[in-house]
Amino acid sequence: MPRSVRAAFSWTFRPEEYVLLTTSPSALPRATKYRRRYSCSWRSFFRVFTLRKVLGSVTLVPVFLLLAIICQGIPPNYEDIRSFEHHLPQHSLSRHQPQYLRFPGHLWGFGFNNVLQEAIMMSYLAYVSNVSFVFEDYTWSHLPLPWTIYDFALRPARIPFNALISGPTAGGPMPSAPDAPRAVSAEFYAQVCGGPESQKYVITSQNAPNDADGDVMIDWWVNQLASVQQPCIEIDSSAHVVFDSFFFGNPRILSLWESLTKSPMLTDFAWSPLVQAAVSRNFALLQPESAKDLYNAHSRKSLAGLVALHLRRGDYKRHCPNLAKWGADYMGINQHPSLPDRFDRTPYANDTNARLSYYLDHCWPSTEQVIERLRGIRREYPGLRRVYVLSNEWAWSLDGLKNALEEDGWDDLVSSTDIVLDSEQKHVAMAVDMAIAEKAEVFIGNGFSSLSSNVIMLRLAKGMEGESNRFL
Repeated sequence: MPRSVRAAFSWTFRPEEYVLLTTSPSALPRATKYRRRYSCSWRSFFRVFTLRKVLGSVTLVPVFLLLAIICQGIPPNYEDIRSFEHHLPQHSLSRHQPQYLRFPGHLWGFGFNNVLQEAIMMSYLAYVSNVSFVFEDYTWSHLPLPWTIYDFALRPARIPFNALISGPTAGGPMPSAPDAPRAVSAEFYAQVCGGPESQKYVITSQNAPNDADGDVMIDWWVNQLASVQQPCIEIDSSAHVVFDSFFFGNPRILSLWESLTKSPMLTDFAWSPLVQAAVSRNFALLQPESAKDLYNAHSRKSLAGLVALHLRRGDYKRHCPNLAKWGADYMGINQHPSLPDRFDRTPYANDTNARLSYYLDHCWPSTEQVIERLRGIRREYPGLRRVYVLSNEWAWSLDGLKNALEEDGWDDLVSSTDIVLDSEQKHVAMAVDMAIAEKAEVFIGNGFSSLSSNVIMLRLAKGMEGESNRFL
């Protein structure tokens, strides 16, 4: 221990000090008294902890934080997947070049499912317009660095879309529409349309029927694109986002349901090989009847006996009360007529407290409410034995739920925190969760969540029964 600190706290480190007495009484001092000596004082305290030392310690705090962040690992760069995208067959200048449709104002800095639902709709618009969709990276930050900081850890600033999904939206083939132009990457688009001689044709969203039903919106955009002759087309969405959160949060999207679910965007949709490998790697936790059920991305066979539960926590502690204030409904897809569970807020329109309680029951349920909900679903599906929880909750916070489920007769509970992932799969873990939920015998979602909405859309598009999709 430093000598200066020992000096400041000398009563702790010094033995009690006494004077040794002689054996002769005459040698004893008469009036001298000896006491324990304590050198601790405010003066000695400030002598140790000087302003210079305090400031020096404060300046080290960012260094220690940075070291703590770096010690959690440097994110991968996905160079192999970028190389895969670069070598897609449509990325060849020697091939016939179709028209390209890019959305420079696409979402970034949002959760994956907000980006995914927008990308599916944009690629669908390109498909019905017979032009090539330009897909982008999943972008969290536009900083020049390859990483950014989130939750005191490094995360990739940009992830290639093919690390998350495969299929037409990410440039994959369309077996159901082999003559349709395939999507290209933003990198290839820049190569073709970024030269000084290229002329981009820009269509603004200023006059688009943004509040109309989905089919009316799509028809308007198709008509706009039909008259364009230039090969490079861009959508200026600065006036209004083409497919905004109000569109996805409204049943207006359902007017497109039949056409959308029959399009290659959904019929040929698949999770990326990286995601599928993670699902297969965890076969022992998922316990499929046959391991090959996990390999076939288009298989309609479910993980029998498994109910997947989307339990959103974290930021929803603030978001759920806000939904009650706004009078929000379930996401548009989550209002599909084939789904048995309905959200009806009308009885609580004039009672603020009762309305808030109703929203929290369905958006932020307690452990007891979750147990009761699962018990009711098991009565309808007696073969259910296991629970998989998709959650952004800490692992220790799920222990209470796990114990309660075991007491209620469930075989086990596995959550997102139990899945074994490598360094690349770690940053696409939300897609791994969704791939598992898509295969579950029953899925219980949060009706206000885009993740739940996308899972249900994919399950319905695969032909899974609407009754197998429920809500909290």
